[in-house]
This record gives sequence, structure tokens and C-alpha cells, in this order.
Amino acid sequence: MNKNLTITSLLISVLITLCACRGNSTDTSFSGDTLELKYAKQLHIIKCDGYNVVTLNDPWNKGKILHTYILVPSDKELPANLPQGTIVRTPLQRAVVTTSVHCGLIMSFGKGQNIKGVCDVKYINLPWIQQQCKENKIADCGSGITPTLEKIIGINADAILISPFQNSGGYGRLNEWEKPIIETADYMETTALGRAEWMKFYGMLFGAEKQADSIFNDVETKYNSLKQIAKTAKTRHSVIIDKINSSVWYVPGGQSTIGQIIADANAAYPFSAEKSSGSLPLPFEIVLEKAGNSDIWLIRYNSPQKATYKSLLTENSGYSQFKAFKNKMVFGCNTYSNTFYEDTPFHPDLLLRDFIIITHPEITELGKAKYFEHIK
Repeated sequence: MNKNLTITSLLISVLITLCACRGNSTDTSFSGDTLELKYAKQLHIIKCDGYNVVTLNDPWNKGKILHTYILVPSDKELPANLPQGTIVRTPLQRAVVTTSVHCGLIMSFGKGQNIKGVCDVKYINLPWIQQQCKENKIADCGSGITPTLEKIIGINADAILISPFQNSGGYGRLNEWEKPIIETADYMETTALGRAEWMKFYGMLFGAEKQADSIFNDVETKYNSLKQIAKTAKTRHSVIIDKINSSVWYVPGGQSTIGQIIADANAAYPFSAEKSSGSLPLPFEIVLEKAGNSDIWLIRYNSPQKATYKSLLTENSGYSQFKAFKNKMVFGCNTYSNTFYEDTPFHPDLLLRDFIIITHPEITELGKAKYFEHIK
């Protein structure tokens, strides 16, 4: 439910950056309706007369603002005395989207035609995007870490959606660009539905607010229904995630969305006490010590060939020390041949379903897992 919100002195201390006015105006307040977000904690949306104000919390600096966006319909004149922030004319028509997950979401809105540039093309498992790139209808703008500014300017992009990272030092040459940089910090939410709820912001950007609301409502209903099913399980198996990469094992933090989904699947996670909402870079020995006795091992990998117990040992003979390996309870998700990364961040119900199916085989009503399969 929307509630009328007038910024008062209580909120000014928190939103001072948001409320600072443009030009010579000294007005430090505005009124509008706050959009109630049930799960997202790093996102705030206020609907005002003729524009929307979207504030992103800085997930790495509590109490600070990462970015403020002022969304103004492109067919309207700019209102006077707008709050301070990056003005974004909506709907976006020529966006550069640097991640496959956001490409997939925008396509689910029915707005794929508004994507005019992407990054890291070879990692996008979306046939339509791949075909559009081959036909030069969507530009390859290079790496998602350092997009090619000349390409972005060349396609006359009206904004870029890019993931922020802690201590990244900004966006390099992109900072010279005069168009909006949309920081997609949804991945720093600590709950699966919190991250998924960011689709309401992205729907506003692409003129797909109703579509986003409808999709989210469906995801929310399914996710919460699956949580209730998981609670009926009579067993509670422990789970370990992923595998070592070079000399580092990136373990999802206890407050990450993956950590939360494991908990919602009514499974135990050895790193649940770790408060990080991102990934923890750990050496092999620490993971073995803390999670070596986990009942089930879930691995995400990208390869033309399916993982096997033999191939895992070829990568690292130390894997044989894990209980799940010894008991042949390893499940693999090959992102080379499925759309795991394109689907699950904004449809966490799909991942929760897989986790429940694998960790609670006695619950047979959910059928077969979609992304993970028992490796051989």
C-alpha cells in the first residue's frame, strides 16, 4: 500500500543528499508517495508529481547514499526545483546492459528491443541477444568491468546499467560520459526476495512498471509457498557451495542471497554465521575444515563438458576428502548449457525449488530439479 510521505527533519538527516535541490533553490523538502517495498532494504522509491525519486543505499557504507536518480518521463518537461540527483529520462530506449541477468529481466518485461548494447557477449546464454549481436542490432561493448566508451557513444546509448563494486575506484572513462550510469546494486541485498524486488525500479526505467509488479507478485507467491513446503521436511542436510578457483574458494556469505535461499530450503549451511552479503575468498584448507562434512555439495561451473567425479579429482585431488564427494552426493549446475545466471537472481523461487528437491528427496511433489543434476 502506498502511504503519503512528506520529508521531515527526521528523514532529512538520512536523505540529505537526496533532498538537496538543484540550481539556486534552497528548498530541502518535497512531498510524494513512498512505494512500499516489502523486502528490499537498499532501495527507496518516492513517487512525486511528474517524477520519481529513487535512492540506492551504499551497501558498503552504512548510512550513506550510493546514488540518487530522478526519473522523469521523456515526453514531459523537466519540473522546476528537482531534488539533486542523476536525471534519467524514461523509458530508456537505447540502453547498454552489462550483465546477462539484467538482459534476461528486461526481456521478461517485453522490452528486449530497448537493449542496444551488451558486455561479455560470450557469457550471455540468451539466444535472442546472441542473434541480435550477430546481426549488429545490439553492439558488443566489451568487458562488463571496463566497457568501451567509444562503442557506447557510437550507438547513442541513453544509459548504461552496470554493477558497482566495493573500492572499485569508479567507472574509469565512463565517468566522462554525460549520460546516466545506473548502478545495479541489487546483488548486495541480503534476501532473495529483496534482490528480486529491485525489478520494480528496473521496470520504471523501461516503462514496464505493471509488468514488473506482476512478475514480482508471482515470484513472491511461489517463493513463500516453497518455504512452507520446505518446513515440512523431516531431515535437515548440510550444504556446501561451489569449488576452488585457482587458489581461492569463493564462498557465499551467510547473509548473501544464496545463503538465505539455503536457509529457506530448510538446509544447514556451514558459513551461515558469516555476516557477509557477498562472497568470502577462502583457502581450500579453511573450507575443508568448516564444510568438509557437509552432506551435499552443489557446484556451479561453465564447461562444454559435464563435470564428473573424475574431472573434479583432475582439478583438485583434495576434493576426495569431502564427505559429499565420498558419498557421491555432488550436484552440478553447468551454466554453459542453462540459463541459471539469467533466471535465478530475479526468479529465486526457481533456485529455492532446486535446493528443496536436492536437500529433501522425500518431498516428491516438486518433480525434477531445473538447474542442478547428480554428477556421475
